[in-house]
Amino acid sequence: MNDTGRHPTWTFLTNHARVLRLIADEPNVRIRDIAATIGITERAVGSIVNDLRDAGYIEVRREGRRNRYTIVPGRHLRHPSQRTIPIQALLALFNQHDSGDGDPAHAPRAASDGAGTATDQDEPATQQ
Repeated sequence: MNDTGRHPTWTFLTNHARVLRLIADEPNVRIRDIAATIGITERAVGSIVNDLRDAGYIEVRREGRRNRYTIVPGRHLRHPSQRTIPIQALLALFNQHDSGDGDPAHAPRAASDGAGTATDQDEPATQQ
């Protein structure tokens, strides 16, 4: 709540950033789990995943009944004033913060190339 007694209707991060973070952070995350965590619909998550894939931030690979998502290293933020900031810097910021909160689900994951992976079980493959 703010000083006027109203709840704010905006946040600092977009749902795209939240989805990207969850994909990078949790290797077993499913679309339905992302939706529940963020508080948006599975359809909205699917649309965001497609946006991220189309923009080259993630790669989607079908493995049996699952989709595997891999963060593409070397990509940068999209806004013109932030195009020099690598996406890994944003993800690292959260890993740095989360590593001290005591929740093992938020512990940073080691990755030699800076890429994270996640999978979706029982989710339809996204079109490529």
